[in-house]
Amino acid sequence: MSQSAATDTTNHHSLSRSLQPRHVSMITIGGIIGAGLFVGSSVAIATAGPACVVSYAITGALILLIMRMLGEMAVEMPGVRSFTEFTRASLGHWAGFSVGWLYWYFWVIVIPVEAIAGAKILGHWVPLPDWEIGCGLMLLMTGVNLMSARAYGEFEFWFSSIKVTAIIVFLIITASYAFGYRSPTGPTFSNLYIHGGFAPHGAFAVLAAVTTVVFSMMGAEVVTIAAAESAEPARAVAKMTSSIIARILFFYVLSMFLIVSVVPWTSIIPPESPFTVALSGVHIPGAGTIMSAIVLTAVLSCLNSSFYVASRVLFVLAEKGDAPHWLVRTNARHVPARSVLLASAGGFAGVAANLLSPNGAFAFLVNASGALILFIYLMIAVSQVRSRQARERAGGARPFLPMWCFPWLSYTAIVGIIAVLVAMAFTPSHQSEFWASMVSIAVALAAYAVVRRQRQATA
Repeated sequence: MSQSAATDTTNHHSLSRSLQPRHVSMITIGGIIGAGLFVGSSVAIATAGPACVVSYAITGALILLIMRMLGEMAVEMPGVRSFTEFTRASLGHWAGFSVGWLYWYFWVIVIPVEAIAGAKILGHWVPLPDWEIGCGLMLLMTGVNLMSARAYGEFEFWFSSIKVTAIIVFLIITASYAFGYRSPTGPTFSNLYIHGGFAPHGAFAVLAAVTTVVFSMMGAEVVTIAAAESAEPARAVAKMTSSIIARILFFYVLSMFLIVSVVPWTSIIPPESPFTVALSGVHIPGAGTIMSAIVLTAVLSCLNSSFYVASRVLFVLAEKGDAPHWLVRTNARHVPARSVLLASAGGFAGVAANLLSPNGAFAFLVNASGALILFIYLMIAVSQVRSRQARERAGGARPFLPMWCFPWLSYTAIVGIIAVLVAMAFTPSHQSEFWASMVSIAVALAAYAVVRRQRQATA
């Protein structure tokens, strides 16, 4: 299909502008505060001990740099609907094609993963098989995303509000206990060093934990996709990429600091939620049930966002001629319904694969998406450097939302991402994810080569 044909179709089938600033704010928060914080943080604590706080700070700084780069490009290219398209503008069509499809694949795999995780939690209360509950959750979120962008925004607003409220209450309770309130032994900050020291496994373990922590902070980039359906996309992105992200990272680092302050880090055993352990340690009754409900909210939030992001990225790919043109069509509510249904079909296929081969096909599919987001972030960082250098060579004005200390912090982000990828390649627990993800990247690049050859043959 030609790009001009896709564009002509899109003129009659555009996305809505119904997301309000409060929706975009909470979508940003929902994208980065998920089950990876509430549950996955136990792995980082077990790896680095109390020094996991440093691991989170390093990772947070890296994500903040990436978001600032995204912010600069989003403001300078207000017509771009998906952040994956920044790579097309700066590096060429091969980058837009491969990064777009890899990002779509990443989120389509997240759909069954989150549906299965939500089913396992609900299984404690609902007497049904996990696969039935998982399918029910996907049907629910499919319906929400077919309604309208505003419906998605409202659901995400309330999901994220619950998560933020829960974290704030958690911080107040644990901080009070850490300073001695209701603690039988007074202040508990000695837990930071009496169980083998602040960094019991050494400095290398602190850096190794970054490979785990980085995946719990993924999703902040969703704001650049959601902002395309707000009234003022560039302004929304400019506001969210620095101020909101900085506050969220504050939540992460402070939460980890207080957890390892109120309970011994040795009492936190993966995959148990460190938040549950901490609440139990400060004698909050029903801590396990409370955290299960909060984690379920986080899972549903991520499931909701997965449908939204996958459908919008596919819509943009179709608009650019990199996906079938019939995916550009939207319904009466300006929702790319066909893209939503395709994401839903992928989710159901994932649940079926997990049911039939949880340690075979499904495990490979999940591993094959493991390192993709890091590769995508690397491409974004390189794109920002290229676009900024081109702007400066052309004598353009300074960007409205410039990357700090360009180009040195941009280079720092690139080196940091490469370092994490190299660490994954040599870390036994992440090697399968790394190499399987390389297969996905190779497939995407090969697919572009095939598509390009077909286009040249028909030109």
